[in-house]
Amino acid sequence: MLTRTASILCVFFVSVLSVRYDPTWDSIDSRPLPAWYDEAKLGIFIHWGVFSVPSFNSEWFWERWQADRTPEVVNFMNNNYRPDFTYADFASQFTAEFFDANQWADMFKASGAEYIVFVSKHHEGFTNWPSNHSFNWNSMAVGPKRDIVGELAASIKTNTSIHFGIYHSLYEWFNPLFIQDKKSNFTTQNFVKQKTMPELYELINTYKPDVIWSDGDSEAPSDYWQSKEFLAWVYNDSPVKDTVVTNDRWGKDAHCQHGGYLTCHDRYNPGKLQPRKWENAMTIDRHSWGFRRNAPLSDYLSTEQLLATFIETVSCGGNMLMNVGPTKEGTIHPIFEERLRDVGSWLNVNSEAIRSSRPWTTQNDTLTRRVWYTMNSSNVYALVLDWPTGSTLSLGAPMTHSGTTVQLVGYSGNLTWTARSGKGIDIHIPPIPTNKMPCKWAWAFKLSGLGNI
Repeated sequence: MLTRTASILCVFFVSVLSVRYDPTWDSIDSRPLPAWYDEAKLGIFIHWGVFSVPSFNSEWFWERWQADRTPEVVNFMNNNYRPDFTYADFASQFTAEFFDANQWADMFKASGAEYIVFVSKHHEGFTNWPSNHSFNWNSMAVGPKRDIVGELAASIKTNTSIHFGIYHSLYEWFNPLFIQDKKSNFTTQNFVKQKTMPELYELINTYKPDVIWSDGDSEAPSDYWQSKEFLAWVYNDSPVKDTVVTNDRWGKDAHCQHGGYLTCHDRYNPGKLQPRKWENAMTIDRHSWGFRRNAPLSDYLSTEQLLATFIETVSCGGNMLMNVGPTKEGTIHPIFEERLRDVGSWLNVNSEAIRSSRPWTTQNDTLTRRVWYTMNSSNVYALVLDWPTGSTLSLGAPMTHSGTTVQLVGYSGNLTWTARSGKGIDIHIPPIPTNKMPCKWAWAFKLSGLGNI
């Protein structure tokens, strides 16, 4: 019997491991998302490139200067640089002399993030690794003279348990090959064959990322980008085929429909459950992904605002990818660092309400505003963004019975409660000294033994 059982298990695992995906959206979309991603909940996005040198307006600086002719950007260049100055001249000033991958890794670890996504190449085309397909426009040839992707990947993988991921822009604003393909209505694929795909294969084989975050796809269909063929290779034969997750930005026909998890658009936060796993890629600086030297304090989201977005996102089944923009010298501004460490401190107290949680039957409470729910095992967590002004927290969604218990996560002892008429619960809040509060923002009430789990 043991031999027969072992044989059946062997056949099962071989059949699972032998699943291969065809280069069609139906096949690619059928691939299960590796479990680590849903359990992670929080990632850190890092936008760094030549755009970090002018550090003005946004990471779209070059496009807004030369194509869109945004007055603010044009005036900035006219007032501060000689007439023959080109965008390429900024590259030598992308010095990264203070970049320390180990310091970054320690900071990201302190944030509580389970994965990072680093911009290997943005729409400007500059690669943060010594790409064989970006001659003289990469971080080894000019500027830092370093393999930035390689240094960060090595530190993350060696010093943390964080999953390392890369962002890669499919298109480049001013690449002549892309411009020519666009003029032919994307009936030619010279840019894809000579630039985009060789870079992607190079990145995956060299750095083995667990996240492939594609962007810059929306001008052309996925057939032009050869996205389905690439993703089939990633899932079937790449060195990360068992662990990698991908997003949905693989062509204008794929956006918010096909690929791995859904990102749909920047700062995507639907506020309700979605049929597929999704991610809210958002910025601490409200107006830019890259660092802006002239950003006032009011442009940065507060820790309280970040946690509110994070909690809403997780309650509705999403992950939050929180962006920071380093300086051209390679430092991460203290405002960004403070926000990361604040979120990490909050997670140190409240991780049981977030890590490996899943959406409950109700996302936000029906009675009290700004209360969001998660579920972990058989426990329901009410995440309260505003501390009750009185001695009672009234919730409309939970159904209690005699065995129900309530705890404030991070505070010792059970809280007393009273059932509301029909449905709901009144939680009695004891007087808690300020220095005994488990955290400064967003408190998690653990409800066990509910009748509607």
